[in-house]
Amino acid sequence: MNRFVTAERALRTAAPHELLDAVRRALIEQYAAESVELFMADYGLTVLQPVSVLPHTMEPVSVHNSVVGRAFGAQEPVVEADAGRCARVHLPVSVRGDRLGVLSVTLPDDGRVHDLLGELMDIAEVLGHEVIVAERDTDIYLQARRKDRLTLAAEMQWQLLPGRSCSRPEYELGAQLEPAYAIFGDNFDWSATADHLMLYVTNGMGEGIEASLLTNLAINALRNARRAGIAIDDQAALADQAVYAHYSGRCYLSVLMFDFDLATGHAKVVDAGSPQMLRLRGGAVERVTFEAQLPLGMFEETDYVAQEFRVEPGDRLVFVSDGVYAVADPKGEAYGDVALARAIQATRLLPAAEVPRAILRELTGHRGRPVPDDDALVVCLDWHGR
Repeated sequence: MNRFVTAERALRTAAPHELLDAVRRALIEQYAAESVELFMADYGLTVLQPVSVLPHTMEPVSVHNSVVGRAFGAQEPVVEADAGRCARVHLPVSVRGDRLGVLSVTLPDDGRVHDLLGELMDIAEVLGHEVIVAERDTDIYLQARRKDRLTLAAEMQWQLLPGRSCSRPEYELGAQLEPAYAIFGDNFDWSATADHLMLYVTNGMGEGIEASLLTNLAINALRNARRAGIAIDDQAALADQAVYAHYSGRCYLSVLMFDFDLATGHAKVVDAGSPQMLRLRGGAVERVTFEAQLPLGMFEETDYVAQEFRVEPGDRLVFVSDGVYAVADPKGEAYGDVALARAIQATRLLPAAEVPRAILRELTGHRGRPVPDDDALVVCLDWHGR
């Protein structure tokens, strides 16, 4: 039997909590591997945490200045010589553009390592798919993603998200929330079909559990309407009614909603609140404004009207919450459009999945302290078109 098929079958049939053991046995038996380790990216995208029996038996490695982190950032295999007789291969573990971590395999350096990279990349991809499925039945991989304890509000928010990145031939998406281990009400959501991409960027009011509960109610109301096949202006209206019915206007949620036609780049937009969008086109950055409408749940039975928008191949759209553009430095100066435009220009060569984290790192420097007072959300969309 083909050794890749053997390894794939071992992963498909393994118990959810035994995926690392299964891939390790398969790589040792079929590829003569000497060691196999799986690292998961933490929620803050700062370190890669080893998956092992808790407490961890290995140290985390940096996403930004390690060989393992280089494979994660480049999304390409990296071969590292190891004491002459061995080679260590670091393989990105991703699912449809969602970056999960890195599989590190130590192999005999017999001159055939580069010939095996294709098969090993396929095994890492199968492992990624199985990890996503396994997370329904075990906490092992979710535990490995955290270097600190999450607040309850953050736990609720991360479970609500679709992923942190996604790619298709027509587009690439990346998103990040800060502070990763104590987020409150900011959120993003996306869903794609053969012909459409729907993207929501939300900014909820309040703090802690109350903010998270508000966001959960609004996002699930939007999803419920979306899954019923309802247009985005009516999705906003139904979510508005759901939030108002529960809070009677005491709490509300801002949202910027897009429905992109993948074939044409035409989009319908509902702007209900504070999230903002900047566009990088032809080397120039500009803020794109839409007709402002009321946040969800502020008043009873608000009507929403979708506006028209068009995105062109090569466009980069960057969405930010008020926890980004309104953040003040120690002198009280807001981050604002100028600093955002500078950050977007500085990160123009990075892939969409890397941009949010890079902008948030620069925002930390502007703020002058590591811990923000408010949620900060950045979403990056690179549009390729058909």
